[in-house]
Amino acid sequence: MLLLVTVFTSCNQGPTLQTYYVDNELEPGFASFDVPTSFVNVEKVDLTEEQKEAYDSVDKLNVLTFMKEDTEAANYKLELEKVNTILKDPKYEELMRGGNAVDGKFVVKFLGDIDNIDELIIFGHAKNKGFIIARVLGDDMNASKLMSLGSVLEKANFDEEQLKGLTDFFK
Repeated sequence: MLLLVTVFTSCNQGPTLQTYYVDNELEPGFASFDVPTSFVNVEKVDLTEEQKEAYDSVDKLNVLTFMKEDTEAANYKLELEKVNTILKDPKYEELMRGGNAVDGKFVVKFLGDIDNIDELIIFGHAKNKGFIIARVLGDDMNASKLMSLGSVLEKANFDEEQLKGLTDFFK
């Protein structure tokens, strides 16, 4: 009996970002792409030990966008509310938030603990653009070490074609 209760409760955990991503990646208005860390060419960049550890801890980036010029439309508001509801789950801990009501807002959340992050989530929505969910997946990622990668990304070479969906969102 205990086994049945455990199986039943573990299967009914409610929506997650992963299930939302899978359920919507092929739906009209949505675009998705996976980016391996290998797309960032850091061969010619001198990395500190902390930056190397951070880079090595990241496996890939999953991105889901919902592009909608009419962000007042009912279906946009419904999808935005679904994501906000998922992110209100206490298992997603907030790291930071920003933006404004005119241009758009973003929030950075994570799963795990601050020194051993399993998934870093960046969720942003922009007025008259839509929203984006970026899931940074890895093993034992550390928040402060990940922040040190900002300067590395400025110096690294990217395959622009792989990032087309992401850069289109910010145009």
